[in-house]
Amino acid sequence: MRSLTIIAALPAAALALTACGGTADNAAPTKTVTVAPPSATAPASTPTVPPSSAKPPAAKKIRVPNVVGKNHQAAQDLMQAAGLWMLREEDATGQGRMLILDRNWQVVRQNPKAGTSVAPEATITLYSKKIGE
Repeated sequence: MRSLTIIAALPAAALALTACGGTADNAAPTKTVTVAPPSATAPASTPTVPPSSAKPPAAKKIRVPNVVGKNHQAAQDLMQAAGLWMLREEDATGQGRMLILDRNWQVVRQNPKAGTSVAPEATITLYSKKIGE
């Protein structure tokens, strides 16, 4: 009996909702808001833009530290301390192993060589082998 009451009430509720004007045709139009750019006068503390003929400042070069013979983890730490974060690592034995525990490996070669000046975004490859190999 209770389910019959609910079923009878559904059409009445639907009729009441449509009488409220809830159709998309009666909806108010969407408003567009435009944000104006900041005023042309910049505050005195804002630096001026150099003329287009001026050269952009040269990127600061970083000198690659020598990490050959060091523990792989210590070598990574030195590179990052120097500002070099794009580090790639390879198994120097050619076996293609992944360096899972960096502290168990020793750097035997690096590219680019120590002392080379590179851009901060340069990729440094550390070739390592397991300690004792």
